[in-house]
Amino acid sequence: MTRTEDNDRLLRLSLVAVWLVTAIVSLVELDGQSRQVLAQAGITSPPWLVQGLIVGGAAADLAIGLALWWRSGRASYAAAFGVMLAMTLVATALQPSLWLHPLGPLLKNLPIAALLWHLYRRATKPL
Repeated sequence: MTRTEDNDRLLRLSLVAVWLVTAIVSLVELDGQSRQVLAQAGITSPPWLVQGLIVGGAAADLAIGLALWWRSGRASYAAAFGVMLAMTLVATALQPSLWLHPLGPLLKNLPIAALLWHLYRRATKPL
């Protein structure tokens, strides 16, 4: 493996970690911070909807993380970008103040998008 391939692998695995850990934390915090985020956006009921949104988001994160880990290629990078963009747009619509949060929960998506674009361009597996 060349140095460039090693670097790309490290970048890909860092994205895998982001998506998988986010999925796990979302479920671990199902009745804590995950609900709080939705409550701050005004979504508190019905309870099945709140839980469905959290579990659905975690499932999407898990699917993307596993796809990037096991099936890396243009299709998985494009899917990850699409999911990230959709979640960013929804979060922006529900709670635009997240762009100004000191820890950058939405701002972090800009370098993630750049990494996905870089990996997409370098991928040898087609869509």
